[in-house]
Amino acid sequence: GSNLPKSISSILGSKLGKVYKSRGINDFMKALRMSYLALKGESDVRKVEEDIVEVKTIYSRNFCPIGGKHNPKNAKIFQDSICTPFTVSFISEIDSSFKFVGDIKECILNTNENTCHYLLHLEEKEK
Repeated sequence: GSNLPKSISSILGSKLGKVYKSRGINDFMKALRMSYLALKGESDVRKVEEDIVEVKTIYSRNFCPIGGKHNPKNAKIFQDSICTPFTVSFISEIDSSFKFVGDIKECILNTNENTCHYLLHLEEKEK
């Protein structure tokens, strides 16, 4: 069904998170930087508020390594089915003390620019 890509993305994100964690990477912000570097992007990952992390990744050209070239028609599908579930499960595996909620601000598929920009809202889990 329509949730299959989302499920697969979540599983793959979680697996990658386990790999990073097994290699001693326990900081989700560092893990994000490293993962985007592997995709040939240069990332700025920073806390902008106590419960908000801003992630801005710049690529050398207007091409998303996940979604491809400018395609506004498919942008939301990629964001909701691949990018957000993968990223959230990846960092949740590394830091399980928060629930992460993605908020995409700029997407290469929408803007035809070279920047992927989103916010992560951190909600502390009940203990």
